[in-house]
Amino acid sequence: MADKISKEQRSQNMRAIKSISKLEGIVTRELWSRGVKFRKNVKDLKGKPDIAIKKYKVVVFIDSCFWHCCPLHGNMPKSNQEYWLKKLTRNKERDREITLHYIENRWHILRVWEHQIKQDFESTIQESINFINNAKTK
Repeated sequence: MADKISKEQRSQNMRAIKSISKLEGIVTRELWSRGVKFRKNVKDLKGKPDIAIKKYKVVVFIDSCFWHCCPLHGNMPKSNQEYWLKKLTRNKERDREITLHYIENRWHILRVWEHQIKQDFESTIQESINFINNAKTK
């Protein structure tokens, strides 16, 4: 099935996607309101983690189902498949490289899927807080 909008319109739509998602904002505001102190999108850390606590070597990545190829909800666009296959495959490789980097350097890394937040926000927030608190005690 062909794309219903022009190539130019699709490009404009993709350019409009911000690096900081609304979902990330919702999660970070909730964590902050519950007393979790952190930095967002730390540029000097590999992969620019969504949430970072350097003191305790904690990083949290909030992965969207589309851009990070969620096994449950990730999908391949119907048009320009060669481009998207290359792009999304590289995203998955980069995620593995970043995860390995933090594990090798003895950081605590948590990856949260977009669908986890949407399906059960409260549990996801509580699991994130528990993860961070556990890392502080190690």
